[in-house]
Amino acid sequence: MTALDIPELALVALVGVSGSGKSTFARRHFAPSQVLSSDTFRAMVADDENDQSASSDAFDALHHVAAIRLRRGLLTVVDATNLQPHARAALVRVAREHDVLPVAVVLDVPEALAWERTQGRPDRTFGRPVLTRMQRDLRRAYGLLAREGFRKVHVLRGVDEIDAAQVRYEKLFNDRRELTGPFDIVGDVHGCRAELEALLIRLGWELRRDDAGRPVDATHPAGRTAVFVGDLVDRGPDSPGVLRLVMGMVAAGHALCVPGNHEQKLLRKLRGRDVRLTHGLAETMEQLAAEPEGFAAGVATFVDGLVSHYVLDGGRLVVAHAGLKEAYHGRASGRVRSFALWGETTGETDEYGLPVRYPWARDYRGSAMVVYGHTPTPHPEWVNNTICIDTGCVFGGRLTALRYPERELVAVPAEREWYAPVRPLTAAPARPDEVLELTDVAGRRHVEHPYGSLTVPAENAAAALEVMSRFAVDPRRLVWLPPTMAPCSTSSVPGYLEHPAEAFGDYRAAGVDRVVCEEKHMGSRAVVLVCREPDGGPFGPGGGVVHTRTGRPFFGEPRDTALLDRVRAAVGTAGLWAELDTDWLLLDCELLPWSAKAEGLIREQYAGVGAAGRAALPAALAALDAAAARGLDVAALRDRTARRRDDVVAYTEAYRAYVRPTDGLDGVTLAPFAVLAGARAGYADRDHGWHLALADRLCAADPGFFTPTRRRVVDLSDSDAVRAATDWWLALTADGGEGMVVKPYAGPAARGGRGSLLQPGVKCRGREYLRIIYGPGYTEPEQLAALRRRSLGRKRGLALREHALGLAALDALVAGAPLWRRHELVFAILACESEPVDPRL
Repeated sequence: MTALDIPELALVALVGVSGSGKSTFARRHFAPSQVLSSDTFRAMVADDENDQSASSDAFDALHHVAAIRLRRGLLTVVDATNLQPHARAALVRVAREHDVLPVAVVLDVPEALAWERTQGRPDRTFGRPVLTRMQRDLRRAYGLLAREGFRKVHVLRGVDEIDAAQVRYEKLFNDRRELTGPFDIVGDVHGCRAELEALLIRLGWELRRDDAGRPVDATHPAGRTAVFVGDLVDRGPDSPGVLRLVMGMVAAGHALCVPGNHEQKLLRKLRGRDVRLTHGLAETMEQLAAEPEGFAAGVATFVDGLVSHYVLDGGRLVVAHAGLKEAYHGRASGRVRSFALWGETTGETDEYGLPVRYPWARDYRGSAMVVYGHTPTPHPEWVNNTICIDTGCVFGGRLTALRYPERELVAVPAEREWYAPVRPLTAAPARPDEVLELTDVAGRRHVEHPYGSLTVPAENAAAALEVMSRFAVDPRRLVWLPPTMAPCSTSSVPGYLEHPAEAFGDYRAAGVDRVVCEEKHMGSRAVVLVCREPDGGPFGPGGGVVHTRTGRPFFGEPRDTALLDRVRAAVGTAGLWAELDTDWLLLDCELLPWSAKAEGLIREQYAGVGAAGRAALPAALAALDAAAARGLDVAALRDRTARRRDDVVAYTEAYRAYVRPTDGLDGVTLAPFAVLAGARAGYADRDHGWHLALADRLCAADPGFFTPTRRRVVDLSDSDAVRAATDWWLALTADGGEGMVVKPYAGPAARGGRGSLLQPGVKCRGREYLRIIYGPGYTEPEQLAALRRRSLGRKRGLALREHALGLAALDALVAGAPLWRRHELVFAILACESEPVDPRL
């Protein structure tokens, strides 16, 4: 057997004359989707795989598809003769553009055999001299392939070797996705051995020392693995001591290490290259000179074997010295290594003569967490799921480690300033809190927050940007958006699509033992941010804002200001300003009636259907009655038509229940059901009893403007309480009510039995109200059966993502986070609204 070792991600070029068996070899060893055949592409662009005049276009298409596959991280095999240097150069170029290794597999068979096979194919019409020329080109290629850039060259001579060949896939050195941690990732040490020992001990590691008392290894009783981000050497007092410990940990399998630019420079010096002894290298060379013979050679071997970066934990974690943008994760090339070692510079220098580095982390949108060092900073800061943990220990700062997956930072202070920094170790100029930049929200973005993370697709961000830029309220006052709400599981109760039995069952299955059932007001969701002073507060002029669930002004002026005045006065009368010690409050409410905001929608979408049905169906019944009087058998059709008429009447009554006249704020009422945040605290951790009690006090303060929310608190283990709540829902909906929302009693931030966030509420809508949503005749058996097959998974996932973002936005608001950080979270909620989800759910 001849083993062909091929990287899992590579561009493989098959090289051989016509008739050498390349296509057969490709079919035997690779999946059809992995193989790009020049014959196939010629047929694709010219309807004839032998049309050599189409070769240029065919290879353009082949290279384009190869580039797409490589960008997506897929092994790609090119089945062509690849005998000409320019043809191979194009493939090497495509591989390098996507930072993968080009591999050549040469199939060399006797010319006589190749000619025999060629003659056996009626579609091959060229003569023997062409094949002889191909054979000469193949001989020339032998000495060129490695110099052309092919990192591996496998030559199979003769049919026996070709038939005996077996492809073995090898992982790239940087691919350690099977290692899941937990990890302790350590920032730039720079020869600070004492601080490294102190940090490891604080992290729970146990040091092992040699006879001279020097640390040579460390183990963690919990089985953690250390990961060093490089720059172990230079500037500090004991670079050999740091190297001895880290090399021992790596050799024992207790640690991983990526190289830093200082290790790279040290290696060049140890290999005899002409390197300037600057930036602490002189001190390191002097310290190494005092070490036993052979130690420096061991250091050179160790550094030479370090891999540019590691991809860990199933691809969820990437560690590189200077960081790594997403396109380079798990790739192997000179520019990937260069980026990992030095980052990317703008070509400019700052006032200290140091290179200005491109802020790649601000543009990072990958799902993998990237941990790096290289550029010292006083305090680590998360930027788009990346974090720099070089906190300048050698400059008198701290040595920092990140515990993964806990995301916990642990640091020890430097014993002293060991090396004076060229550039003072001060924080970069702070971004003004009130500044928003398009790059914060544009394009595909990954948003990390305390309750999880999500990726915002570029198309969703574009849709949200359109709404925000054209219609939304001032971003200073857009502090939170409510999540969408999923319905309860589809009911199996005859005649019902939604029923309390499923709502209670959903929460019971999630480990919830107590819920609150709140009357679902048929109105429009209104978020009210109200300040104590009409023209003051921290959110700019206006004393607050009232906006829709998509961030638009609710009515517009002057009604919004009048509404805020009523809310402000009621909060004062209820005594909440003083009790909560705040000068602003954020309320989640429903504004009634529905027609106050949705009059146009009702008239255009619902009233038209009702009017058409009420006009047409009685006339149709009259015609059917006349036909029956003449002896025609139309009884079945008349029954169906009568049911349709009754359904339309019920449909009309359903939407009319939510229509009443209003004039300005006359006739308008507000139903508050949650007090989300104030200047001193967020209240998402309070139970719904607390929220509704405050809402009741607002209703008592101004009963003409505020509408109370009827509710029932239900112990799910009490069958009598469950039955009573179900009866309450049946009576509520029979009386024209929309239904109810069932919520975990513990509050908006409630978590389930496994510690995960719960649905903040599930809606259970009444049978008649659902006619507005699904149409007049949705209760017909065949329609109801079809609707019962509706899928709720996407809607529920969307609700949870938006809920988590909303909780993070509330935390950021109360913590006084900069506007641009808060806005990032609120923007992501709005972007989620562009998900393709059935709007009827």
